[in-house]
Amino acid sequence: MFMWFADLIVYQLMAMKPEDPVSQSLHFFIMDVSKIFFMLIVIIYLMGLFRSFLSPEKVREYVKGKSKILARFLAIILGAVTPFCSCSSVPLFIGFVEAGIPLGVTFSFLIASPMINEIAVVMLLGIVGWKITALYVLSGLIVAFLGGIIIEKFRPEQWVEEYVWKIQMGKATLIAEDNSLASRHRYALGEVKEIVARIWKWVLIGVAAGAVFHGYFPQQWAESLADKDNFLAVPMAVVIGVPLYSNAVGVIPLAEAMLIKGVAIGTTLAFMMSIAAISLPELLILRKVIKWQALALFTVILTLSIISVGWFFNFIL
Repeated sequence: MFMWFADLIVYQLMAMKPEDPVSQSLHFFIMDVSKIFFMLIVIIYLMGLFRSFLSPEKVREYVKGKSKILARFLAIILGAVTPFCSCSSVPLFIGFVEAGIPLGVTFSFLIASPMINEIAVVMLLGIVGWKITALYVLSGLIVAFLGGIIIEKFRPEQWVEEYVWKIQMGKATLIAEDNSLASRHRYALGEVKEIVARIWKWVLIGVAAGAVFHGYFPQQWAESLADKDNFLAVPMAVVIGVPLYSNAVGVIPLAEAMLIKGVAIGTTLAFMMSIAAISLPELLILRKVIKWQALALFTVILTLSIISVGWFFNFIL
């Protein structure tokens, strides 16, 4: 229906020609904007209902006391399915430390949470199909698991800010909550308003970039990025993606345009993952609880892991 809507506006009402790069870009923009915002509203509402049953404190308590292997698996799974953004990084980090959860496990959670964004996963299903979506999720799980283990080998406890160790949160006072369906509905609507208000401009920027890419990106460049034997393509995609300020939702339209142009899947996945997992806002927020050495280690390991994942998927596909 989104394709039909874009066809109606561009090719019928505006009477533009399909072979024109301007019409191709405009068609892509209208189709993706309508599709993404429709899916955002529906998905965020449903995840808001889910979020009303699960708080960061419950996540912390569930992981607390488990063996390291089990705790890591639980942390990664919870990071993948819980709708916590980088804004939650500091309280979650402090809460995990206070609960005695190993830092390696905590870093696995911090990697998985923004990278395997539940909204992005559902949107990917609707845009590029289940196979690429499954590859994206599998890649994120692998990077989160191995990344946390590698970071743990460097004993990152020495690079945690002193005030984090001194915090004694104690047992939080239980506050009576309104658990009625109406209350959860209001909470979900509030989540829709808050999240859409926070990311709408990044969605438009991402769609606009994808539209320009779709209409004007030189085919010979796309072919060079599509070459699985071009080892520099993946590192270039990651280097470009790391400093960009967006999230997995905002970068999906650009990734879609890259795939349409024929860019290799591994290169596209690496680009998406670098933006989602190593975003500048999350790094700046994490700097409040860990020192520069740990932040640099976190960034380097993630960058190398994502490049390796991109190379691997280009090779096997």
